[in-house]
Amino acid sequence: MVPLPPLRGGGKDARRGWCGPYSDSAAVLTPTPHNHATLADKRNLTLLTDANRLREWGIAEATRTALASIPNAVVVKSDNADDLWQRRKSLFFKPVAGHGGKAVYRGDKLTRSTWADILGADYIAQDLAPPGERLIKLGDETVARKVDVRLYTYDGQLLLA
Repeated sequence: MVPLPPLRGGGKDARRGWCGPYSDSAAVLTPTPHNHATLADKRNLTLLTDANRLREWGIAEATRTALASIPNAVVVKSDNADDLWQRRKSLFFKPVAGHGGKAVYRGDKLTRSTWADILGADYIAQDLAPPGERLIKLGDETVARKVDVRLYTYDGQLLLA
């Protein structure tokens, strides 16, 4: 079984409060701890963006082409910290178990103290992907506005677009 991700502000001690009820089927967690650990862990992005590994695994060319649109990601480690700090302005730093943009940092906004916090935690560094833009007309003026298109799916079915 995949180990459960650490919880903010308490680690294993904080998890004790819900592990018993979950294991005893007295509580429902969604996503399940197993699904969260295997599907939501951002370290998966480092595998999905590693073209050589995907080729070695025998992943089909069409799938590799589709995955090539994901911005490259690497695990932040002490042995690549100097390189990542030098390239930080072109990177985003994300906690491996985070969600909803919490504790995510744009590299060009990083301070040395925040960088030290990142190095002491589990993070990935991902190439910055600027948001898409659309031109819209506001009165007599045409202006560019950021656009973020998301598709929500469940069990292979589109729920919301």
